[in-house]
Amino acid sequence: MKTSAIVYCENEFGKLDGKVANGLVRHSDKYKIVGVIDSTKSGLDAGEYLDGIKNEIPIFQNFNQAIEILDSIPEYFIYGIAPLQPLLNDEERKIIYTAIKAGMHILSGLPEFLSDDEVCIRLSKKYNVSIFDVRKPPPKENLHLFTGKIRGVQTPIIKISGTDCAVGKRTTALKLVEALKNEGLNAIFITTGQTGMLQGSKYGIAIDVLSSGFATGEVENAILEAIKEQPDIIVVEGQGALSHPAFTSSSAILRGAMPKAIILQHPPKRRTRCDFPEILMPTLESEIKMLESFSGSKVIAITINHEDMNDQEVETITKAYEEKYQLPVTDVLKNDCSKLVEKLQEIFPDLIRVNPLLCQSQE
Repeated sequence: MKTSAIVYCENEFGKLDGKVANGLVRHSDKYKIVGVIDSTKSGLDAGEYLDGIKNEIPIFQNFNQAIEILDSIPEYFIYGIAPLQPLLNDEERKIIYTAIKAGMHILSGLPEFLSDDEVCIRLSKKYNVSIFDVRKPPPKENLHLFTGKIRGVQTPIIKISGTDCAVGKRTTALKLVEALKNEGLNAIFITTGQTGMLQGSKYGIAIDVLSSGFATGEVENAILEAIKEQPDIIVVEGQGALSHPAFTSSSAILRGAMPKAIILQHPPKRRTRCDFPEILMPTLESEIKMLESFSGSKVIAITINHEDMNDQEVETITKAYEEKYQLPVTDVLKNDCSKLVEKLQEIFPDLIRVNPLLCQSQE
């Protein structure tokens, strides 16, 4: 049974920096999200605001309103913003203290660790609650260095890369895993960030807080652990972009996963990097060339982030990209993953043979 949680995302829900809250509203294996706090969208349905489909998750004006309206106090308070600046401001800190006093456990994906905050420590002891910093790395003795064993893995490993951060790589990965499972395949998702961990991913760790050697090793180790379940295919979440100067996690993930194929996520209307308005977005051509040169793997499909685009624009750009790049192109939120599944079955024929019903349909 899922435990209840409310997500704090003031002024950021549905925006790029609200990606933690956005992800949890769309999918959570671990928590039942009972509300979002964002005064700028108060009174709206979170699912309808995000994707046009109601999911009965209300958006509240503030913490006090949420507690007054909900039938019971949620067990967890999740900080759902992923800002460029990692430190909480005074107002946000006060809200977290209030949640602790209400008896709620705290979940944070910030690189500032609340479990090191003296006030949080004191209050958590007084009110008997726990503080979980999902991005806080394990002790070094529990981390893994790269071994090279990943080279012997025969299972198809697919990495979802992007041309920027906050373009929907995790969402595409989860949608693809769901579609593959619907085909009767044992597909496993490997997370590499805090949102995937909060959503309940069984395998993975937040890569960007680790040193390079451990980052590569932890990606490899997550896959080696997943292999014990004898999956038919593994889908690895990417971080940032290989071409982005602010992030090194993309290269660590590529090195640790050694993917057999890459799917590239891109927002056609985005002109500059998220949180870096002075840095222009790369072209698809340049990112594909860099990814393929660095990894030795091929980009086999392009997925679209439809921010600032209407349905007609998505359809037009999809056709244009397919003609230009001779690759399958889709928006997994507006359409589905069928093109991606078909391409994977084309490249990896065993993905068809493991599903007898699918084999019959192919005859």
